[in-house]
Amino acid sequence: MMKKLALSFVVLFLAACATTPAKSNEPYGILLLAHGGSQRWNESVADVAKSVDANVPTEVAFGMAQRSAMQSAVERLEARGVKRIVAVPLFVSSHSSVITSTEFLLGKRRTAPKDLADFAGMSHGPGGEMHHDMSKMEDGTKPVKTAVPILMTNALNAHPIVADILASRVQSLAGDPAGEVVILVAHGPTEEDENRRWLADMSKLVKEMKSLQNFHRVELQTVRDDAEEPIRNAATAELRARVEKATAEGKRVIVIPLLISYGGIEKSIQKRLDGLKYEMPTQGLLPDPRIANWVRSMAGEAAGR
Repeated sequence: MMKKLALSFVVLFLAACATTPAKSNEPYGILLLAHGGSQRWNESVADVAKSVDANVPTEVAFGMAQRSAMQSAVERLEARGVKRIVAVPLFVSSHSSVITSTEFLLGKRRTAPKDLADFAGMSHGPGGEMHHDMSKMEDGTKPVKTAVPILMTNALNAHPIVADILASRVQSLAGDPAGEVVILVAHGPTEEDENRRWLADMSKLVKEMKSLQNFHRVELQTVRDDAEEPIRNAATAELRARVEKATAEGKRVIVIPLLISYGGIEKSIQKRLDGLKYEMPTQGLLPDPRIANWVRSMAGEAAGR
């Protein structure tokens, strides 16, 4: 009798396994996370989302770890019938408190970072500008509510697609590489440890860009706009010194901003270099169809796992 019951249980279990779809085959949606900014900035991200949405349900959440935006996007995806969500941070780097705060809000981290309370008090205006909204402070520090599992990928970091796009931006301005100095410039974080990680990823990107080997010199730097004034001032002095040195050597300078899209930060870089001679491309990583390919690749890989 016991053997028959055991055999029946095994048969029922195997039948259940056969009729239950594997988790990796369940439909998923993409939660595209982006900083948000000017109308031009937001539209470039919306274009990426529209492209990816043609294949996989995709919703955008703008903001710096803004819970309300993520909650709304998650609910829109659930309403579209997805069984899993893959959050893809369209940020230059994973090494920031914005990303760690986002991880907490999406249930990927147990402890809330100390900066989350500050992000919770911010929201984006119609034009992408940031302002404090203390009425949302309490709600903004609670994890997002969801009925489906949420996965999360890395940000752009040192991905080969980023190196490929940056190489294109350099080549669009290059004339005689042997007589030119390329300076890759990123916004950068506030904390020293995070800044070292940013620079390490930027170094990997430079090594990935084989086409840069023909240039006289390739340098990299973060300007750290959000750091304290002494750090910002030191970054400005260092960047200007780089350009002045190359110019004194008789070299043509090409400054390549490592930015998702133009809409503000590139102007800060230009202001720091006021009065100096250099060339700069007319766009950041966006607009470019390769970013949509990156989103698909990152989400597909995570969903496959």
